[in-house]
Amino acid sequence: MNISGNTILITGGASGIGRALAVALQAEGNEVIVTGRREAALKETAADNPGMHYAVLDVADPQAITKFAAQVTGDYPALNVVINNAGIMVAEDLLAEPFDLGVVEATITTNLLGPIRLTAALLPHLRQQPSATVMTVSSGLAFVPLAATPTYSATKAAIHSWSQSLRHQLRDTSIDVIEISPPGVATDLMPGHAENPQSMPLDAYIAETVALLKAHPTGPENGVERVQFLRTAEASGNYDRVFAAVNG
Repeated sequence: MNISGNTILITGGASGIGRALAVALQAEGNEVIVTGRREAALKETAADNPGMHYAVLDVADPQAITKFAAQVTGDYPALNVVINNAGIMVAEDLLAEPFDLGVVEATITTNLLGPIRLTAALLPHLRQQPSATVMTVSSGLAFVPLAATPTYSATKAAIHSWSQSLRHQLRDTSIDVIEISPPGVATDLMPGHAENPQSMPLDAYIAETVALLKAHPTGPENGVERVQFLRTAEASGNYDRVFAAVNG
């Protein structure tokens, strides 16, 4: 992905990493459309960043995704980049009686089925572009899970695997597939993240991520230095030590 001159759709673009990435990419000379479930937050994001667009979408609703894809490609025919960023992260007690499967199903629907459905809906349009990019947002927890958030970690591992398969199947097209794998970042994704001194400051994370996009515009992965101890844990033979540190 060239760092400028794109029309970019970012899911979950009204808060956290999604909003910060939208602001940074607009500053690099891109047209940006943010989407999410909360219209008020989207309107505020667009108002704070003149020239930014917004559209409401709940990625957990498959029928809404189909309608949205037709609408957004009609409204923005130059759309050539989609960043699948929307996600939820909820702690789960697997020993609870009764166990709440609702959290499991909502997490899988948003974090895994959402990106798959939206990408599938947009692929026919993206394939017509001279150059296009699908970005998926996994997590350092795709490689070493946080046991307190088992379904979140599992969906991110699945997104990592799915991104590899998507990249391979699109290898002879004009579409690049880039996986972004953040470490713990100071956002409100989960209670306590924003205040946790171990979380990477959001501005520092975005600055390094954009620098990596400039240095490696086709990916295949975009992982800041701070996430590498998770990304390389198994290959380096340190998996058990890292798992213990993450879940200590």
